[in-house]
Amino acid sequence: MGEGARLVRRSLGEGGRAGEGLCFRKLPLTNHRPLGRIDSIEPAPDWRGMALMKLPVQESGRGWQPLTPRGVAALALGSLRRLLLVQSVFAGLTAAAAVWFLSTTWFPPIRAGIQRLPDHGEIRSARLACDAPSPQLLGENGYLCFILDLNHTGQLRSPALVQVEFGKVTIRMISLFGYMDIGYPRHRVIPFNRGELEPWWGAWEPPILWIAFVCVLAGLMVLWCSLATLFSGGVWLMAFFANRDLNLWQSWKLAGAAFMPGALFLIAGLLLSGAGILDLVQGMAFAAAQFLVAAVYGVLGVLFAPRLRSPGAAGPNPFSAQ
Repeated sequence: MGEGARLVRRSLGEGGRAGEGLCFRKLPLTNHRPLGRIDSIEPAPDWRGMALMKLPVQESGRGWQPLTPRGVAALALGSLRRLLLVQSVFAGLTAAAAVWFLSTTWFPPIRAGIQRLPDHGEIRSARLACDAPSPQLLGENGYLCFILDLNHTGQLRSPALVQVEFGKVTIRMISLFGYMDIGYPRHRVIPFNRGELEPWWGAWEPPILWIAFVCVLAGLMVLWCSLATLFSGGVWLMAFFANRDLNLWQSWKLAGAAFMPGALFLIAGLLLSGAGILDLVQGMAFAAAQFLVAAVYGVLGVLFAPRLRSPGAAGPNPFSAQ
């Protein structure tokens, strides 16, 4: 039997039962002091009250949510760069919808009209000369119509919003507001045949759409800034009487941000009109609704702005005992 086995057997004792031969000693505790009696306990800070404190609206993370009244108020209290970025996004979406509307409603009659032009024809010395039968319908939809009527006999009429009638010496424009005759240029030669106009229009149609996109985007940015300047005084007065902490510059930004939700109505009107679901009057109603929506969001944005504290009022101490 090895030495290790004899030591284990000796520790177990003669009976061989575990634990009989073991000896436990109580080690002394050094540097030990009794705790004593606890007389008082300091109250812990009220972290719940700190969590429920009302943070400034610009720090609440809603500066990128312009479709809510609180988000409109956050844009008013945020930076100008953020507001312009949000406006540019909405202006870009609206411009894209406008380009699609233009491409699906106003351009198809132009393409159809060019396809029906005669093989030979031109405008020279302020007179139209062509070998096509007259009167003749060239292209038509609910928005635009082209008619070739050299003598302006009026035998063909269209329910389109705008009717363009090519006569021998003038172009007659007919719309809801009446009609107007425009003479041909005297010192220019303009082709009036399919062979020349078809490739010309095919080359210029994409640039025209891009120019329309840029014009709508820039026009909306200028329009919203102008309307914000016009209504900023009213927003500031509303904030003053509602006891809200908004200066005139912040009121201008709030008025500009309030038009973003209304832009969705303009986009919807363009898309639904382009799809043929809405007519012109209904589409214009959708476009006009954006101003009503902007007014509602302007009022709600003021109410969601932070309240103005009185000069003598002290803020709550979050670390005080309850």
